[in-house]
Amino acid sequence: MKISNELFFEQIELLLKEGTDATFTLRGNSMRPLLRNNRDQVVVTPIGHEDPRVGEVYLFRYQGHHLLHRLHRIEHQTLVMRGDGNHLLEERCQTKDLVARLVYIKRPSGKTINCASKSWQLKSKIWCTIPAWTRRIILGIMRRIRP
Repeated sequence: MKISNELFFEQIELLLKEGTDATFTLRGNSMRPLLRNNRDQVVVTPIGHEDPRVGEVYLFRYQGHHLLHRLHRIEHQTLVMRGDGNHLLEERCQTKDLVARLVYIKRPSGKTINCASKSWQLKSKIWCTIPAWTRRIILGIMRRIRP
């Protein structure tokens, strides 16, 4: 049984408003290579009173959709979001558009990755500092090897 993304994320937001973490399987390639389409499950936690932090991954509302992307930078009151697999596209939103923060990744192997761990933070930082043109080449090769 398939349900619409709108209905799905409506239910996710209800869980989060109750203070419960939500888990779902990732769809899409925009966070590749660190998060993988149709394979990784992500666990998101409600946004508390914490200020958004550059480098963290958030679930947010954007033009009628929900996206899971990394906070790339903050310009005045605007949050500039970008998927790790996107070297050009950026989304702009406000703090009120943030729905949840990524806290864990569950791999198909059963391994759980804590997004606060030094290992995850280091991998994220390294990937994000690679020049965009180089990431584009790496992602192109990866798409040919593992679609």
